[in-house]
Amino acid sequence: REVIRVTRHARHGWLDTVMQKRDLQSVYSWAQSIASSSTPKRPTKRAKKNEPPQQTETLPQVANNASEEQEEDWIIPSDTEVALRMMQEQFPKIDKVSVPPFVLLSQLYSTVKDRTFVDRELEVMKQQRLVRVFKLSTGQDDFAIMFFHDYIAQVNAAKSRLEGKHPQKDLIIFDWYINHILPIHNDVGITYMHLESLLYRVGQSLHENHISLLIKAGFLVRQLAEDKSYWLAIPNIGFLLKNLTQGRKELLSLLSRRQYKEMLMSLLEKKKLRMSQLGMQFHIRDLIGSGQLCLSRTPAGWLVHIPRG
Repeated sequence: REVIRVTRHARHGWLDTVMQKRDLQSVYSWAQSIASSSTPKRPTKRAKKNEPPQQTETLPQVANNASEEQEEDWIIPSDTEVALRMMQEQFPKIDKVSVPPFVLLSQLYSTVKDRTFVDRELEVMKQQRLVRVFKLSTGQDDFAIMFFHDYIAQVNAAKSRLEGKHPQKDLIIFDWYINHILPIHNDVGITYMHLESLLYRVGQSLHENHISLLIKAGFLVRQLAEDKSYWLAIPNIGFLLKNLTQGRKELLSLLSRRQYKEMLMSLLEKKKLRMSQLGMQFHIRDLIGSGQLCLSRTPAGWLVHIPRG
């Protein structure tokens, strides 16, 4: 993350420009420009003889009210964080679904092309407690990314719902989960022994009642392959995972029935999916990032097609 000095006007103008790129074609055009380099080189000019050096600015200053032109240190988010926040805002609004917005790792790969850079930035964001990454049951390479504060809000909400239904000595596990487990443990899975050791360090004892409560609330899911091992999970996500699986199949089927197994993005985005409420844009990004669909530029616009050969 790069710290630069900019005015408030320049800062907000930059963010507005990025966040207004809501249509998928603009997103991919924008992604191509930012993916080429995470830290683009700044051009330098040779100073003329006897000419005093000129001060250069990272971003152009916007002339306006002088009282508001105070410079400040501001952290420019990485390409990965900008893409995450953009897709979080575009997350489909579905009635009766209480899951906070999340972004699939495949969708992130489809927007920021340098996967190594994305993985590195995600690791930094996990260490900074900005995001959590979760393993999904829909596929071996399926991961969901949720902002840390949204997940914490889910934990607090679950504790409030269960107040009065369970002893306080069991409900304390939600506080431990927030304060002693999530800030330290960044992996997508965890063992009973590791949970026990994390709580032992802070003088707490883990019991089966605590594990049962976290499983009941949807924050832990048992791993079938290993005994006493768990996936950290997003509660109430089952309905969305069903839509994800069905939407993938429907979109691939739609394209495979066409003569050349392709369609212009502008036309594809207007199609309605019958089996998924997540929306066409959500699934296009997912399938492009996972490599099941390809995107090509043509004189008529972006073309989405099933990989050939």
